[in-house]
Amino acid sequence: AIVEKRRLGNDDRVESLNVIGDVDGHPVILFDDEIGTGGTMISAADAITKRGSTDIYAVATHGVLSGDTSTRLAEVSHIKEVVITDTVPLSADKVNFKMKVLSVAPLLGEAIKRIHEGRSVGELFTQ
Repeated sequence: AIVEKRRLGNDDRVESLNVIGDVDGHPVILFDDEIGTGGTMISAADAITKRGSTDIYAVATHGVLSGDTSTRLAEVSHIKEVVITDTVPLSADKVNFKMKVLSVAPLLGEAIKRIHEGRSVGELFTQ
């Protein structure tokens, strides 16, 4: 399934969400490039819950987590886990009990090593 989002205007507010596909009774993984205010993830989780999914996992590359985003995500009962990377430094108080922070260091280290050795970096993404 896909959650289509639309923004009206130049601010960060999501104005419209449309769930395309059947999520009733299925676990759902929401992917986004970043979690800033958490508005998109929370709105998408709400829309998916209304369509029948009860197990929702949120995944983003960059956990910006501005303001009270961490608390807001923790309070959404239908989001079971939030997985982010450590591309943005986070203080300990921003990481809540639902969050798993994955390190990108091994991937970056291997990419640097391969470049230094004249080997393909593209292979990292096909293995």
